[in-house]
Amino acid sequence: MGISRREFVKSVTASGIAVSMSRLAIAEEVGFAAREILPGRQAWNPAATGVGRVDGVAKVTGAKLYASDFRAADLPGWPQKTSHAMLIRAADATHVLTGIDLSSLSGPLKPSVVIIAADLERTGIRVPEFYAGDLLCPVGKTPLYLGQPVALLIFEDFDAFDQARLALRDAVVLKFGEWTGPVKAADYGAFRFTRVAGPTPDAPDVYSPAENGWVSPGFFESSGRPIWARLPVPTGQAYAEAAAHGEKIRAELATNNPAVLVLDSGFETQSVDPMALEPESGLAWYDAGRKNLDLVVSVQSPAEIATAIAYLLGNAQTAFKPAHINTNFSTCGGGFGGRDHTPFPLYVALAAMFFPNRPVRLANNRVEQFQSGIKRHAFKIKTQIGVDRATGKIVGFAADHALDGGGLVNFSPSVATVAANGALGIYYVPKVDVTTYAFHSRGVTAGSMRGYGTLQTMTALEVMVDEICSALPLDPIEFRRRNALATGGRILAGNTYSVSIRTPEILDKLEKHPIWKQRAKEKARAQQAGILVGTGVACVTKNYGTGADCSLGSVEIAPNGQIAIYCDGAEMGNGIGTAVANRVATHLGGVADEVALEQVDKFGPLDLVTSGDPYAIDQKTQDAAARNPRWVPAISSATAASSGTHVGTHAAAEAARVVFRFGLWPAALELWGIAPHDPKASASKKAQWKDRQLVMAGLAPLSLPAIAAKAHARNGVTGAMAHCFSRWAWSQATFPMAGQEWTADIDALAVRRGAGKFVPVNRSNVKFPPTNLNRSGPTYTALCGTVVRIEIDRATAALRIAKAYSVLECGEALVPEVVLGQAQGGFAMGVGYALLETLPLYEDGPGNGRWNLGQYVVARASDLPLNGLEIEVLPPVDAQERPKGMAEVVMIPVVPALLNAIYDATGQRFRSLPVTQAMIKGALK
Repeated sequence: MGISRREFVKSVTASGIAVSMSRLAIAEEVGFAAREILPGRQAWNPAATGVGRVDGVAKVTGAKLYASDFRAADLPGWPQKTSHAMLIRAADATHVLTGIDLSSLSGPLKPSVVIIAADLERTGIRVPEFYAGDLLCPVGKTPLYLGQPVALLIFEDFDAFDQARLALRDAVVLKFGEWTGPVKAADYGAFRFTRVAGPTPDAPDVYSPAENGWVSPGFFESSGRPIWARLPVPTGQAYAEAAAHGEKIRAELATNNPAVLVLDSGFETQSVDPMALEPESGLAWYDAGRKNLDLVVSVQSPAEIATAIAYLLGNAQTAFKPAHINTNFSTCGGGFGGRDHTPFPLYVALAAMFFPNRPVRLANNRVEQFQSGIKRHAFKIKTQIGVDRATGKIVGFAADHALDGGGLVNFSPSVATVAANGALGIYYVPKVDVTTYAFHSRGVTAGSMRGYGTLQTMTALEVMVDEICSALPLDPIEFRRRNALATGGRILAGNTYSVSIRTPEILDKLEKHPIWKQRAKEKARAQQAGILVGTGVACVTKNYGTGADCSLGSVEIAPNGQIAIYCDGAEMGNGIGTAVANRVATHLGGVADEVALEQVDKFGPLDLVTSGDPYAIDQKTQDAAARNPRWVPAISSATAASSGTHVGTHAAAEAARVVFRFGLWPAALELWGIAPHDPKASASKKAQWKDRQLVMAGLAPLSLPAIAAKAHARNGVTGAMAHCFSRWAWSQATFPMAGQEWTADIDALAVRRGAGKFVPVNRSNVKFPPTNLNRSGPTYTALCGTVVRIEIDRATAALRIAKAYSVLECGEALVPEVVLGQAQGGFAMGVGYALLETLPLYEDGPGNGRWNLGQYVVARASDLPLNGLEIEVLPPVDAQERPKGMAEVVMIPVVPALLNAIYDATGQRFRSLPVTQAMIKGALK
């Protein structure tokens, strides 16, 4: 059945290492705590102004928040001196590594410790399964990928480290022998998604992934590429059935039918870097006497990294096996997916273990981050779309995706499947066949990144839709309106969305906006000045959530009304601290005085256990496991900006509801003198908070401190902690509370009464989302549409974005300012992806260790319509609509809208990214 969180803190299975995790600032001494995020320890509270972020002052005043900010002297109890480490990485992945030459580092520049692959093997270091591969390339092997680490060097003094880094800049350190060509490794996944609808939209599907399951081909070419065709063999009937339907769809698209317009087009997208503000960094100290390893890192997946480090060292020799690991998590200087399951913290831990008793800092500079940081997948896409000429309706769709996953598997299989499931964007199509294939290469590892594959496939789709509209011809917005998936309509996988679908509203907004309405007028006006004007539009949808999302949250209220919130979500520019504070405030009437993030071990009283893989578990196994009232499919998950509000704030919000209903509300009734059996006693939903006072018609307002004091005095519920799990729907359970049954979208609950301790509440009637949802497509989604107007100088081909408008829906906007900021940032990232950013995949790319911001150009202020960008956020459909994830969807339509605008201006379609000034100039000749 696995182990409980409480037991986990004491001992990690198969390692015997005690593990604890906390947000960095929690351990700081009083004098240092003033620099942390928590608003309650500063003379500033968003509740006083009604606006702002709980971490705003700390960030704008330059507080130490990020892992790169810290040195050993900043941390109480640590030695004062910090040592420094660097990784030597391979810039060749086609020749055998024969040795390491550090002769250029002599005298004072000689490293104190040099760690190579043989040292890891000698000491019993293990590689966690997710990071399978050599952490350091052994001598005698060809590096698996460009940028693979070969050696870890540690310097006791910064001056030696700094001078050594300069000395190594142009030195030939790694020696290579015979040419072997790139290492051949197993590819990362191949999947086919085929759907054939019934005779009517309401009829059952003839075939779909949701009903028939996911399939992968069983046969591959010698190159490793999958064989998609149905083969006449007796095995693999599940795949053969999907292939038969898929090939029939493709045959119909290939038929020369004059009533159907069929477009067949290719599209290529490039590799790019997440370009987070902070390159990866970490600090670690192994106290050999106490056998204690302390770390400071910034990641999106705290629990996973902590357990991975425990596994890394769990079978090591005595001198390299700590008894306790304490991992402190600091704010990420931007995540964008690139800090999700990154291997970087493993090297931080190794540096400390091989240089005991001295804190060691490992920090990438920008060149090193380019060489080693996770990249966005480059895609090659081939698409066929069939459209009925008479109705303008899409009748068939087929696509083939190939993803370059780089050197390690990371999230390549998941990116491939999400990209395939999102390949239809906002549209309904009755017959669909999509193949997707993620392969190993010698490139820098690609993985999770904002947009998660849908940026690539939806860009190709929306550009092709624009081409269809020109060919029919049909107005681009009208075409989208005719083909938009309706509420209750089935998506590619064969399931339906469980949230609002507001495509018609967004299309109406785009159509009525002056940028769209005045496009012909602006084009004619500018031609006289030698300027080409183009207007482009795109509308997309993006799922949020992973299908195995978890949230841990705890809410406590003091006798004076002060509120403290603890949750396991990570802050990475997504404003989750403010979001959770605002969501809790709707239930408790005040913005929290203390918000602690990345708290994984705060929730011991829940006594949770887990087992199995939440993505692969079968229904029978889940049902059996759920008989244990402490079992959940997963305990903690990585934070993503897109799901931060939807997932990361959910448990705390549900905990706050418990505190209100069984602590504050009974206290308020007593203050009002309302008897338990009075009808008003059951009208808690009619009460409202206003200016930290509880207001109810016909009764005197009650202040939050007065209610809190009464709740404590009567030993009511003054704290609650909860766990929730989502597999495209929230788990649900019933709990006995105050003599009644309380049902909520959580699966574990503990409460504190008065000033007592948290005590778990046994659940009943638990309902975990069925395991067959693992084969459905996403059920949560948000939408965004963008229209842009560009101007291109005919003589120079210089492109300027004159005006842009994006409209999006995100359910309840917990922090409107953060939503706006995410949309603005997403627009800038979209501009960079469409027009500027690109990384060669192999020897000329970042893996060669020579890339920096001199070659890699990101969007600057001059590239953006700073005064011409308008963002509109639709209000929730009703008061009950929950927050949606929106941080990814706001980027996606920007890219195809720009490409469609370029076509409108130049008459030239571009089918690869980025579309540079040189490419446009070539098209204008």
